[in-house]
Amino acid sequence: MSDASTASASDCTAPRTALTEAEVEALVRGICFKTGPPRTIGVEVEWLVHELRTPQLPVTPERLEAAYAALRSVPLRSALTVEPGGQLELSSPPAASLMECIGTVSADLDAVRATLRQNGLRPVGLGHDPWHPPRRFLREPRYAAMETCLDRTGPAGRHMMCTSASVQVSLDAGYEEPGPLGHGRRWWLAHQLGPVLVAAFANSPMSGRRPTGWLSTRQLLWMEIGPGRAGAPPLNGDPRAAWARHVMDAPVMCVRRDGGPWEVPDGLSFRDWTRSRTRRAPTREDLDYHLTTLFPPVRPRGHLELRMIDAQPGEDGWIVPLAVTAALFDDPQAAETAYRAVKPLTERSLALPAPHNPLWLDAARSGLGDPELHEAAIGCFTAALEALPRLGATTEVTDAVAAYHDRYVRRGRCPADDLLDELRAPDGRNRLRPMGAHPAHGKDFPA
Repeated sequence: MSDASTASASDCTAPRTALTEAEVEALVRGICFKTGPPRTIGVEVEWLVHELRTPQLPVTPERLEAAYAALRSVPLRSALTVEPGGQLELSSPPAASLMECIGTVSADLDAVRATLRQNGLRPVGLGHDPWHPPRRFLREPRYAAMETCLDRTGPAGRHMMCTSASVQVSLDAGYEEPGPLGHGRRWWLAHQLGPVLVAAFANSPMSGRRPTGWLSTRQLLWMEIGPGRAGAPPLNGDPRAAWARHVMDAPVMCVRRDGGPWEVPDGLSFRDWTRSRTRRAPTREDLDYHLTTLFPPVRPRGHLELRMIDAQPGEDGWIVPLAVTAALFDDPQAAETAYRAVKPLTERSLALPAPHNPLWLDAARSGLGDPELHEAAIGCFTAALEALPRLGATTEVTDAVAAYHDRYVRRGRCPADDLLDELRAPDGRNRLRPMGAHPAHGKDFPA
């Protein structure tokens, strides 16, 4: 949900020029896939924020506001934003290499943790809050409209807004031409590798202090929101055309106003709005805003934003999915190996768009307990480990990926399994580690 905190009501006062349907499609095609050599990488890390010593206790809004006011004075290279439930997000600037990205975000996280610690708080790496119910911290018109819209499909939307956290990896779209680094192949691979990443990094097995029966409850919540808001387009055909159709046919979350609450239409697609000009004609600013209200597992924003990975345990657990994903997309040999590893899984999707198909459901429910996902994950991690030195990764980063591979992937496990083991142990409710931390994750990764 990275755009949730960056869009604002200020756009409402911008000069408005109505768009035609053809103009909307042309704009979407032009802005969502910027092709060229894969050169940059980015990451967005979201964190739940809990009490330092007693994470089961809720943090009051007043304490969160005081801590975030202190954070606003901390010099950071990454963009620091707050999600609707009070989660923190750090969004790195585009980096020229994997290690540059890791170095920037690691330094910023050190500063953020120190400030939170002074306020008796800590960032927590879990994909879904195991203890606290959804509670909206931000009271802006966008979130009131979002809440109204998502409530129509059930409680999943409020959980997604307020009690979930992720690691989102941003990659260049790729070359215009075909091949392992071509944008068509990378678009396809992002969707087909997605279930493997969900399964390997599942870290959200609980809600309301109880197991949900899913290893990635966070991914389940995204699926329950529905395909119009959180689904991908079909993978057949040209990615630009498919995404443009999806954007046009997706439901409008809200019609913004300069004053008062925003209108939340029911069942109005952007295509219908453009044709009928109901309420008022949509503008370029409305289109830009509409794009920020769509949450597919892979979102094209000029680059590709992979959104399916749960927040990870430990201070530096986020580095492992970032490194694995970078290796499998930006190293040509690893990209080809990953393609071959996930291709046999495609039949299980039944040609249904992600994540609303059986393959994604099985990944969220069973993780690497699924034999075919387990086999694909082993092949992908092996390829990533071979590729990381070619991408300039340090020994510390490669060792962290290898440790994760040995502890989880080889054994068909994920961090969610550790959390469930702790819960099932004697007095498990008291023993569940606040950070979901594990010794397999090192503390420091020098750039």
